[in-house]
Amino acid sequence: MVRVVGIRFKSAGKIYYFDPGEFQVPVGADVVVETARGLEFGKSVIGIRDVPEDQVVLPLKKVIRLATPEDRVQMEVNNKKEKEAIQICNSKIKEHQLPMKLVDVEYTFDGSKVIFYFTAEGRVDFRELVKDLAAIFRTRIELRQIGVRDEAKMLGGIGSCGRVLCCASFLGDFEPVSIRMAKDQNLSLNPTKISGICGRLMCCLKFESDGYECGKKCGKEGNVPVLPEVIPGDEYENYDLLENKLKAE
Repeated sequence: MVRVVGIRFKSAGKIYYFDPGEFQVPVGADVVVETARGLEFGKSVIGIRDVPEDQVVLPLKKVIRLATPEDRVQMEVNNKKEKEAIQICNSKIKEHQLPMKLVDVEYTFDGSKVIFYFTAEGRVDFRELVKDLAAIFRTRIELRQIGVRDEAKMLGGIGSCGRVLCCASFLGDFEPVSIRMAKDQNLSLNPTKISGICGRLMCCLKFESDGYECGKKCGKEGNVPVLPEVIPGDEYENYDLLENKLKAE
């Protein structure tokens, strides 16, 4: 078994395991951790626990420290720089007349790199753009092309259900979604009705399909449906209330 703590770097980002070391890291605590791209500022979303070694990639990076007031000030400074960088990069994209759309900008915690996320229909020759940005920011520059799903996750929005997008609110990872899931749920196969604002099949088709599979088995075999197991520290904080509501119905 390995002692780990689950850290997120974005509100609805992927959860990564780190070695807590000598620190007691409660859920919700801000921390500074060591990553492959240097020091990063994150938030604990899964408390310290022991997990099997086959569930983690060893060796684990360590938690450097619990975040200090100075670390939080540094994050605020980075956020301001990111807003300025968006304006500068957009002006340079127009200047070079590049067929690309800037989605987001991210400074690493120590300011050693600036990452520009963009979308484009095809490959873009942005070598001259990188030279201009490097001359302005005087640090390492990385341009990363992303897909439409990642764009929706970064920008957020409201889905056809009237709620905040699943990908921007709680889905840590994208899972494959197929048209068969819509068929199993007896939904209209009209693309405009089963597609999200990203233009792809709605993510909710995936995490609702398990319930329909359970319903089929119960109808054929008379089995009692079993609610999914919830791991402490995940997004279902009010799971007990949800379970009681389902039983009452």
